[in-house]
Amino acid sequence: MRQSEIDVLGARVRVLEVGEGAPLLWLHGPEGPRAEPLLTELAKGYRVIAPELPGFGRCPTPSWMMSVADVAYFCLDLVDALKLGRPFLAGHSIGGWVAADMAIKRPDLFPALALVAPMGAQASAPGVDIFAISPDEAIGAQFHDPALARDVIAARADEEIDIGLQNRTGLARLGWTPRFADLQLPRWLHRVRARTLVVWGEEDRIVPVDAHAVFAREIPGAKVALLPDCGHAVPVERGVEAAAIISSFLAGARA
Repeated sequence: MRQSEIDVLGARVRVLEVGEGAPLLWLHGPEGPRAEPLLTELAKGYRVIAPELPGFGRCPTPSWMMSVADVAYFCLDLVDALKLGRPFLAGHSIGGWVAADMAIKRPDLFPALALVAPMGAQASAPGVDIFAISPDEAIGAQFHDPALARDVIAARADEEIDIGLQNRTGLARLGWTPRFADLQLPRWLHRVRARTLVVWGEEDRIVPVDAHAVFAREIPGAKVALLPDCGHAVPVERGVEAAAIISSFLAGARA
């Protein structure tokens, strides 16, 4: 992955980039931007741009970041700063929530949108409260396959542990109350004009899979792909399969 830094609204953020082709802005989930299997596969057909969201990774939490809407506006300014034109847009988890809000605020800007287990509109309480357990347990709760979760936890370096604590703080800032939900979000999803795909793991314990129905119902023409034997960590646990589904969808949107 290529790495650069850019200043937007006084926040210095790291941007990872991989691949060539039509631009695809990828907004990461709770673990921050990284070389997940999903991104590696998407990069075979697209120029994937993966910024570090404010309050995550090495980017301190800015004083102005009080809500997902703040991050959505920041990312819209980032699109302009990076001169991406009208990119495809995709996001996982908290990044999916931000992506949905961006598509609501600028329905003209994105030709296609892929939401991977997005937070923001769940219809029921999380099966696991990740703020009430340890960071390692929170990572484990994102996976359906416990062996894969153990591998991910074991592979973390000391620096990644510190970054994980920062990510946890950023996630709490955006999704503490109510847990990972915006009661107003479903009301405005009808404004999304991008062709939309919703991808979800059927065994998601962080954002229950039944939340997909809200996005499918409220976003005009939204398509849904459910992945069996998959938890919340779709980009890692079923990244290759999810990337194939998303790539096929985006190819149709570009045609």
